[in-house]
Amino acid sequence: MASFKHLDLNLLRVFDVVMQERSLTKAAERLHLTQPSVSNAIRRLKDSLKDELFVRVGQGIEPTARAIELWNTVHQALQDLYQTIEPERFDAAHSEQTFHLGMIDATASRLLPPLAQIQASEAPHIRLHVSSLLSRDPRLLLDEGEIDVAVGYFPAVLADLTARAQSDATVQYESRLLYQREYVCAMRDGHPLAEQEISLEDFCAARHLLVSLSGRPYGFIDEALSGLGLSRHVAMTVNQYYTAARIVAQTDLLTALPRKFAATTDVGKSLEIRELPLPVAPVSVHVLWLRGSRQPAAIAWLIEALQRSVQASI
Repeated sequence: MASFKHLDLNLLRVFDVVMQERSLTKAAERLHLTQPSVSNAIRRLKDSLKDELFVRVGQGIEPTARAIELWNTVHQALQDLYQTIEPERFDAAHSEQTFHLGMIDATASRLLPPLAQIQASEAPHIRLHVSSLLSRDPRLLLDEGEIDVAVGYFPAVLADLTARAQSDATVQYESRLLYQREYVCAMRDGHPLAEQEISLEDFCAARHLLVSLSGRPYGFIDEALSGLGLSRHVAMTVNQYYTAARIVAQTDLLTALPRKFAATTDVGKSLEIRELPLPVAPVSVHVLWLRGSRQPAAIAWLIEALQRSVQASI
């Protein structure tokens, strides 16, 4: 069994960077060491912990289960230590940081206009790269560094993180509620149901278009209907609200759109908007990010800017 008393703690810093880079060469570059020095440090840590830690896969390396378990604790501990000894400061006015954000189009249409104004006035050299989320679980994208933050509706992820925290397991992600998103029923101008309030019976009898990131023809409205012992016919699924609105504007399909999206976008203004004929709880939109990120002060600034963007969009 490994003895902490005899463990060289400098090896943990090398281990942390190798875990981040999944490459001895890249880790050596970041640490300003030679690759043999990094290899020797990892070998010494392997000997101390009695575990291989990494295995060769093609041209790279992959961590063992023990390495992943160890890193969950080591990485956070090192980040906490770095912040205590040398607190990071983020100068938004002069930073040339590039942030990668993931979100669906309805979220982007609400948050990006005010966020762009904040960027222009406070952080003119910062670059924001926004990509579309195609999943309700963006953790792999965060883990692999594809995005810095994800913004959206992640009920299963948040439930899993809560369960892990309650069982004292290591939680690698942090989240913050940004806003609650309400939905309305949208249809084309001149739709047969546009002349009146929609009854629940008419709603269930109509043909529907569902915005589904996974393509699965079942969403939170279907869950609400199921609770009433009812169902609807989902004739089509797409993965963007803008696309859904364009299709509905030219067909007899019904769709559910975020109230803010329907009220503020040009395509939404071309539709007839009605209240949903059943109670549907608002959707919680959270920002999710990786705990112990390399630049916590920069991420903290971005999250605060997103919160201000929400307030500016109300």
